[in-house]
Amino acid sequence: MIHPEQTAPVIVTCGEPAGIGPEIAHKARLILGERVPFAFLGDPRHLPSECKYVEITDLAQVVDVPGDILPLLPHSFSGPVQVGTPNPAHAQSVIDVIYRAVKLVQTGHALAICTSPIHKKALQSAAGFAFPGHTEYLAHLADVKNVVMMLVSPMLRVVPATIHIALREVTCTLTPQLLEKTLILTHAALISDFGVPAPRIAVAGLNPHAGEDGAMGLEELDLIIPVIERLRARGMNILGPSSADTMFHEAARARYDVAVCMYHDQALIPLKTLDFAGGVNITLGLPFVRTSPDHGTAFDIAGRGVADPMSMIAALEMAQTLATVRTAKKGTVNGQS
Repeated sequence: MIHPEQTAPVIVTCGEPAGIGPEIAHKARLILGERVPFAFLGDPRHLPSECKYVEITDLAQVVDVPGDILPLLPHSFSGPVQVGTPNPAHAQSVIDVIYRAVKLVQTGHALAICTSPIHKKALQSAAGFAFPGHTEYLAHLADVKNVVMMLVSPMLRVVPATIHIALREVTCTLTPQLLEKTLILTHAALISDFGVPAPRIAVAGLNPHAGEDGAMGLEELDLIIPVIERLRARGMNILGPSSADTMFHEAARARYDVAVCMYHDQALIPLKTLDFAGGVNITLGLPFVRTSPDHGTAFDIAGRGVADPMSMIAALEMAQTLATVRTAKKGTVNGQS
């Protein structure tokens, strides 16, 4: 357990070891040094050959590790890795690492979780992983029903109301209840975690031109607008629904603090276009902080030493910042400061 005078480190999960997760964790440590204390949870055999690491048995030991050496909390896998190709024998261990990281943050040993990318199909095929992705699995482990995926960069914050589902399933999954919960959670997080006292939320329409008064679809009239009007009546500052093709240029972005979109790509395409290397995935609604780089396993470049660590670095910095804010607020509420 971390002593009160110490700051717990962030725990970084290994993710899919055949991808770039181990490489970008190594590079992030070299760049960040001791500025963001973190430990890598995984198998040392999966790290790049040039990575200098030290195995630890307790996260409290991270503060004693020099900044050019990666603190590693070992988690044994069934064998070595072939970069670029997931090994079915590793699937359950990838899941177990996520589970272990959650326990570490729930017990106060870790400050927050930063998850490296996983290969969802490999986990589902080889280990019966019953979740569409990290977000849903973390909600299950935390025993919470309502979570929201927010993607953040210095230029844009976006939230997709529906996440890891096929496009054809969006219209039946998007309900007034889901949209309302998404907007409420997003509004609360902007205030509590990001220090935005009066959040301005822009809402995208589902259809082209936001339905054009029903000419291109009725979801805006029947579903989205009634939800917006109910929340406006409760004092929330919500714009829209707006046509998604006019929401993301510079002048439009200046008018809001976050854009809530109706489906995955409607939110992620503009963010990744504006800042592909610096985006961070955050799960709102969890009782702990979880961030992740906003990219996948990148099997095509794994093992070549060319992976860009900037999104991992941004995710680690964001994890530390958000968790520190939460810890400070909890201390204030408990009369400790």
